[in-house]
Amino acid sequence: MADRSNSPGPDGSERPASERRQNLALRELIDEMMASIRHATQGNLWTSEERTQYERELAMIMARVRNEAVGSKDPARSGS
Repeated sequence: MADRSNSPGPDGSERPASERRQNLALRELIDEMMASIRHATQGNLWTSEERTQYERELAMIMARVRNEAVGSKDPARSGS
């Protein structure tokens, strides 16, 4: 597995992994999204209705991630 001790910042410069972990709310949302994706890819678990539901849930999670990332507490700014 690749060493993730440094990752590029928004400006392309390297930043320590510890800096990526400072926004715990954002990290929690991303972890939640990744867990859902991993669970879904472990097998053909979805019916058409379930897939539609999960896509809606993922869109809601991503809206929350965007709000956290830009520091917005106004859901109207998320584009939803």
